[in-house]
Amino acid sequence: MSYDNSTVRQQPELPDKQRRQFLQLGALGLGVAGLGMTGLTSLPLAATTPATKVVPGLQLYTLRDLMAQSVADTLKLVAGVGYTEVEFAGYFDQTAKQLKNIIDSEGLSAPSCHQPLEALQQNLDGVIEQALVMGHQYLVLPYLHEEQRQTLDQYKALAEFLNQAGERIKAAGLQLAYHNHEFEFIQLSGAMPYDVLLNETDSKLVQMELDLYWVIKAGLNPLDYIAKHPGRFPLWHVKDMDSNGDFADVGKGVIDFKPIFAKASQAGLKHAYVERDHTDNKIETIRQGFSSLSSLLA
Repeated sequence: MSYDNSTVRQQPELPDKQRRQFLQLGALGLGVAGLGMTGLTSLPLAATTPATKVVPGLQLYTLRDLMAQSVADTLKLVAGVGYTEVEFAGYFDQTAKQLKNIIDSEGLSAPSCHQPLEALQQNLDGVIEQALVMGHQYLVLPYLHEEQRQTLDQYKALAEFLNQAGERIKAAGLQLAYHNHEFEFIQLSGAMPYDVLLNETDSKLVQMELDLYWVIKAGLNPLDYIAKHPGRFPLWHVKDMDSNGDFADVGKGVIDFKPIFAKASQAGLKHAYVERDHTDNKIETIRQGFSSLSSLLA
C-alpha cells in the first residue's frame, strides 16, 4: 500500500454519515456526544502520566480526509479522544506558526513530522525552520516512491544522503528518522535494503520509526531487529492486521503486541503512534487505538 505524500491537499473521502458528523464539530464545539463518544472520559488520559512515560500518540495520516476539511476541528477531535501527542503528515496549507497555535490551544504536542525525500533534498533548511517553530524533535522520511527504490545502489546512495542530512538536522537540535514499509524487506542483489539503511547510516544521525504492521506483513519479527539494534527505534507506528493480512484497528486484529511492547525500553521507544492507512470509520479507529495503546503502554 503506497504512502501518499501529497498530504498538503487531500480530497475528502468520507462516507456521508461521517462527513455530516464531522461538519457538526464546529457548531457543537467538538460535538462529542453527537459523534457517539460520550464514554471517552472513562479512558485513561495521557495528560495525567509522568512526562517521561511513553503516551498514546496519533499519526494524523489516519485522519487526512478530516484534516483536509478542517485542521482545527480535527485536532480538537483528536484531543477530545484523549491523545496528547500527534505526528503530522503534511501541514494542509497551514503555516508552522498557525499549526503551533492550534496544537497549543488543544493541549497537544507534535514530537515528530513526516517529510518527503524531495523536501529533505531540496529545502532542508526550510524544513528545519518549520520543525523548530512546531516543536518537533524528529523529522521522519516516510516513504520512497517506486522509482526511488529499484536498486541496492539507490539505497546505498540514500544512506549516504541521510547521514549528510542527519548531521545538519542534528546540528539544529533535531533528529532524523526513517519509516519503513514492506518493500525495504524485499531483497535486492542478495541484500536486504532495510539492513543497508541500518548498517550504512550512523545511528546517532539516523534513527528508525518502526512500523510494526509492515515488518510483520513482510514475514519478519520486530523483536529480531530490536535485539540486533537496541536503542535504534525511538518511534513506532502501531496498527493491527486482520486474518487476511489487511489493516485492522489496534486490538481488533491478530498481531500480538504484548511481547513487542515488553521490549520497548530495549528498542529505545519514546513515542508510539496509532495509525491506520485506510479505515471505514475513522472516529472508531482512533478511539479504539487510544484505548488499546493506553493498555499496552500501562
